[in-house]
Amino acid sequence: MQQGINPYLPSFEYIPDGEPYVFDNRVYLYGSHDKFNGYAFCLNDYVCWSAPVNDLADWRYEGCIYKKTDDPRNSDGEMCLYAPDVAKGPDGRYYLYYVLDKQQIVSVAVCETPAGKYEYYGDVHYEDGTLLGNQAGDEPQFDPALLVEGDTVYLYTGSCMTGDASRKGAKVTVLASDMITITESSKVVAPSDSYGKGTGFEGHEFFEGSSIRKWGDTYYFIYSSINYHELCYATSKSPTHGFKYRGTIISNNDSYIDTYKPSELAMYFGGNNHGSIVNIKDKWYVFYHRHTNGTCFSRQGCMEPIEILEDGTIPQVEMTSCGPNCGPLIGNGEYPAYLACNLFCIDIEPSMPGPGDWMDCRFPKITQEGKDGDEEIGYIANMREGAVAGFKYFDCRGVKEITIKARGGWGGAFKVMTTWNGHELGSIPVKMMNEWTEYSAPISVPDGVQALYFKYVGYGSVSLASFRLDC
Repeated sequence: MQQGINPYLPSFEYIPDGEPYVFDNRVYLYGSHDKFNGYAFCLNDYVCWSAPVNDLADWRYEGCIYKKTDDPRNSDGEMCLYAPDVAKGPDGRYYLYYVLDKQQIVSVAVCETPAGKYEYYGDVHYEDGTLLGNQAGDEPQFDPALLVEGDTVYLYTGSCMTGDASRKGAKVTVLASDMITITESSKVVAPSDSYGKGTGFEGHEFFEGSSIRKWGDTYYFIYSSINYHELCYATSKSPTHGFKYRGTIISNNDSYIDTYKPSELAMYFGGNNHGSIVNIKDKWYVFYHRHTNGTCFSRQGCMEPIEILEDGTIPQVEMTSCGPNCGPLIGNGEYPAYLACNLFCIDIEPSMPGPGDWMDCRFPKITQEGKDGDEEIGYIANMREGAVAGFKYFDCRGVKEITIKARGGWGGAFKVMTTWNGHELGSIPVKMMNEWTEYSAPISVPDGVQALYFKYVGYGSVSLASFRLDC
């Protein structure tokens, strides 16, 4: 059985906003679909991937399940399909909920199987036919999330930019068993920042990215907060009210983690986040996404094991290279550089970039060759003086030599460490080369579970394709 790595899908696939579900002993992954080198969010059609529950390294492409032109309002394909969700209805069919980028309503498609061809079904509406989002007092719909209990369906939606008092927060709307007709009007379940004071959500109010799960008698509302980079959660004993903020599950720049670095020090160039949690064979995982290619528009899905404690809380977990593996990777053999879970410059704090900062030539980035859809292996580009790529974790036993594959630069070296700012284990000199070239050095890694950090010191811009550990 092969090892599980992050990102869990091939490095040429860009599926953010992951909503994982287990149907018939397979994990099905639904989400938006970015383009490599895209110029906007969610430019591609919906596709689906799945994996057997006993092997989270064996993902299978299920194909395109819904095209943006399948919606009758979008026959010209001008509008994008934003983050979707899927639910199995009382009738045993599968329902796909989505919002088009220039609409403020929730549309629905239906299919007999989890990953077949979905067909347009209709739009969520009140009993008089008015569409949700169009009635006076409705807020624009965004990022739908679904929970089905018996014949009752709960729909969670919302998008609330900071400072916009016209948006009150994430809302839940109750639907009938037909999956589309409203039986109870919308109620706020998590406040926007304009209404957060005194709620317990202060500093982590709702932004977007609603997701909902139930475990035992507790409902977990997962969402992207006003801090963008974090997935937070709130819990309640009811699906429609009483949600209390509980914490952060994961941050896509590892903010707040203080086990291996200062709490507020970001270790990746983070951005918006969206995902959810799922129970697979009695283990819980969080699915989230990271940003690549030096933009906001080429996002990739990652996953990490999590714990739900007896009191219902979920301790925050780190971004790792080995999340689907549920343990360290083997400390022997070759690994691609796109597995980097830490990527930053020593002299540039890697917080969420502002407008235009993504294209800053100082920043390293995970990217690939070719165009969108080309099955090219990812790599790290633009590693300049002080750039660090970190990989976690490996079970190292007797590592005596490390080989890297790199290109570019004007001469320098990669210093190897087991902590991001720690003692140097050794150095791998590199020359200026226009083609991928291997460089080796005798470097001993202490036995045990270790992180590996490669820091570039030298001239020019270097790309890193892979590294190999030899015992």
